[in-house]
Amino acid sequence: MPSASLQTGESIETLIPARLDRLPWSRFHTLLVMGLGITWILDGLEVTLMGAISAVLERPDVMHFSAAEIGFIGSCYLAGAVIGSLIFGHLTDRFGRRLFFMLSLSLYLGGVGLSALSWNLGSFALFRFITGAGIGGEYSAVNSAIDELIPARLRGRVGLIVNGSFWLGAAFGAASTVIILNPHYIPYRIGWRVGFGSGAIIGLGILYLRRFLPESPRWLAMHGRLAEAERTTGEIERIVAAETGIVLEAPAPGEPLRFRPRRTFGSTALIRPLVTTYRSRSILGLTLMTAQAFTYNAIFFTYALVLNRFYGVRADRAGLWMLPFAAGNFLGPVMLGHLFDSIGRRRMIAATYTISALILTATGWLFCRGALSTLSQTALWTLMFFFASPAASSAYLTVSEIFPIEIRALAIAIFYSAGTAFGGIAAPWFFGRLIDTGSRRALLDGYLVAAALMIAAAVAELMLGVAAERTSLEKIAPPLSSL
Repeated sequence: MPSASLQTGESIETLIPARLDRLPWSRFHTLLVMGLGITWILDGLEVTLMGAISAVLERPDVMHFSAAEIGFIGSCYLAGAVIGSLIFGHLTDRFGRRLFFMLSLSLYLGGVGLSALSWNLGSFALFRFITGAGIGGEYSAVNSAIDELIPARLRGRVGLIVNGSFWLGAAFGAASTVIILNPHYIPYRIGWRVGFGSGAIIGLGILYLRRFLPESPRWLAMHGRLAEAERTTGEIERIVAAETGIVLEAPAPGEPLRFRPRRTFGSTALIRPLVTTYRSRSILGLTLMTAQAFTYNAIFFTYALVLNRFYGVRADRAGLWMLPFAAGNFLGPVMLGHLFDSIGRRRMIAATYTISALILTATGWLFCRGALSTLSQTALWTLMFFFASPAASSAYLTVSEIFPIEIRALAIAIFYSAGTAFGGIAAPWFFGRLIDTGSRRALLDGYLVAAALMIAAAVAELMLGVAAERTSLEKIAPPLSSL
């Protein structure tokens, strides 16, 4: 047994990564994914509710917001997510995954609960900012923990499905609008508040569930807490063996991981690898995140406005049209996810970005010509999202697995934040302004911008992509402290 007390600079070796990667799938992994993956379900609920209620919020008897003001509120949510991700990302790498997937969820609960009590534009924007900060923190802590606990051979499909679960929340949010935005059941001025309150209730249950999830043994080992890492890994192995009835074999023969644990890193030591050793990977991560953020935030913060303004869909019915979108978005990662582990990351990421861009271009052109009905517009968007969803999920997967463990959460935060800032924060406001013009041609130009970004991301993946399929995280990106 390695020493339980490690001094800075003392070299050690461990088989903990190999032991975790060899585990068969079990109920432990399912509960892990459920407990942590709720982040995307909650985010899906948030984004969908905001999109669905946008037309209601324009009503004089509700909040009397303009389309541009609704876009501004969406941008505040995204700005909060950017700042929260950066702050929590750094702290997650320094103090652990578990502490901050508890704290970030708690912040989300506070923000969404307050959102339900908003009384004007300023309060609504502030509370959405707080909610976004909690969600942004979740991305860093949760993606890190999932990647470090899921076996390498399954990491791709699991990562895509977990990120794709956003659309389960979207479906729930869309379905709930049948009640919360139906004045026969609940008045408009109250229904949207009930929607946000439901998010807080769901989050409370998940906060309790997370109390039973372990810290990442990989993180513990890298920070010199080797005895705790060994103990946690052993407990996971015992749970998995008991649940599956399988006698676990020794890890596959190979070199153990050798490194010198460090409890802290200076800011320069953390940032330098991103612009030197991993510069091409940084460009890749930024490109993928920017393209998907712009495309998704442009459409989903304003889709109800498009349906209402150009197709005459009633405000209380707009959310129902989200259900086919959610189905296409969730089925894409579920049906295509295994191909990212078999055919490989580079081919599948480039293909899904390209196909979704081509469908979006065709849809925008037909929309501009007035050739689409509500049904055909929805059908084409649904088809586009079937491919765009695994593309977007693969962006999160990519930035969570191609950087060393010491900066994994920070890297997720930086590229999520940069991508969201460049491609996401401006998108709701930009498309809100385009919708306010009442011009189909103006909206086509917006859709073409989104498609061009998706094509650029596909090219970047072909040129800079990393073959991370079925490979240990430590082989993809050796720890900064490895020997």
